[in-house]
Amino acid sequence: MRILVVGAGSTGGYFGARLAQAGRDVTFLVRPARAEHLRLNGLQIISPHGDVTISPKLVLAGEIVAPFDAVLVTVKAFSLEAALDDLAGAVGPETMILPVLNGMRHLNTLVARFGKNSVVGCVCKVATAVDDRGRVVQLTKLQELAYGEMSGDRSLRTDRLDEFMQGAGFDARLSQTIEREMWEKWVLLATVGGITCLMRANVGDIASAPGGVESSLRFLDEVLAVVTAVGKKPSEVFLTDTRALLTEKGSTMTSSMYRDLQKGAPVEAEQIIGDLVANARCARITTPLLDAVFAHLSIYQSRIIELA
Repeated sequence: MRILVVGAGSTGGYFGARLAQAGRDVTFLVRPARAEHLRLNGLQIISPHGDVTISPKLVLAGEIVAPFDAVLVTVKAFSLEAALDDLAGAVGPETMILPVLNGMRHLNTLVARFGKNSVVGCVCKVATAVDDRGRVVQLTKLQELAYGEMSGDRSLRTDRLDEFMQGAGFDARLSQTIEREMWEKWVLLATVGGITCLMRANVGDIASAPGGVESSLRFLDEVLAVVTAVGKKPSEVFLTDTRALLTEKGSTMTSSMYRDLQKGAPVEAEQIIGDLVANARCARITTPLLDAVFAHLSIYQSRIIELA
């Protein structure tokens, strides 16, 4: 099996490097500046599971000459539209597209461009960042990739995919409930991202502040109300674990959106929070905390654009 990883940043770089390290046939679709850096320095991973540097197989936009068996899409959600033309040559009739973008809007975008059969559900759980030396730094030990047919059915192609992913240095799992897991990830990202960005603090600091626990749980309740109305209701196990995570004093957990905000980088405000607000309006659900966070991040995003 041949896989194209779209992007060699924090997420694509991590999972792609682990697959390549395990001897899988991996090619990275990257921009010219990133390609130059990787050719000079290699793709470097700094991780509690062991550091590694690989010499990645790279391709630029316009250089793809044949379809791949699978395409792992790891760009930021706001960069997806721009990436579609770049990756189009990699998609053939049998290609599986595995998006690990945040939110759910990207599914409609990919289906509209490549067809429903091309898209396979996918969820990644990893905390990584690219440092000022261009290295992918894993921030916690968590490293999981789950995938499966959106219908929940088993298939020969996802069985092959699962065989390809196993034993590659991270936790890989074929799921028959992948759509629900994608909605659950959105719940977690929106809640943790929303409260950490709004309060400019990590989960532990928020939980220790007066009213912090109550605010976090109310925020979760708003997100859950929207997701339950328009998507797949999360499992009780997920909800129990999420409430415990949000109320853990001493936790240093933040979100990628908060880390991007701290760096002055663009954030996925529209995709992670804005889509929930829009769905809440359609479902006639009142979401004052979600509204406040979306307004806050929209102001931040507009200032980033003005300074660019």
